[in-house]
Amino acid sequence: MELIYKRAALEDIDLLTETRIEVLRAANRLDADTDMSLVESESREYYQRALADGSHTAYLVFDGGLFVGAGAVSYYTVMPTYHNPTGQNAYIMNMYTRPEYRRKGIAMKTLELLVQDARGRGVRRISLDATDMGRPMYEAYGFVPMPCEMELPEQ
Repeated sequence: MELIYKRAALEDIDLLTETRIEVLRAANRLDADTDMSLVESESREYYQRALADGSHTAYLVFDGGLFVGAGAVSYYTVMPTYHNPTGQNAYIMNMYTRPEYRRKGIAMKTLELLVQDARGRGVRRISLDATDMGRPMYEAYGFVPMPCEMELPEQ
């Protein structure tokens, strides 16, 4: 196994978009025939904009020439608070490892690269949504549940 961790660039948009759809299908338990065309086109536009303006960092992982994993972090700003005086936030997302490559440290290394990127920008607040499968790894890294966050469901 010869793993290469590559910071994604604009020329990687096809692979990033393809991976995003794969992650969403898996996380939401969607069938292969579920129409994802709108999400796909919006994701492609997002990557074009966010990679260009620096509001998104993604890493792609390869074993030789074979794509085996990915992870990303999106940056956004909210009003400053006492605990986050800059208002800068990082949201880790799109973590993925091919099933046959899981439990080999790939996701943990990718997570470390993303956290380093955020910390290097001075971001103090880093959050994510965890699947049941990913939760133990995030907890081992030091992430904790957020008891106060709420969401208004779509009506």
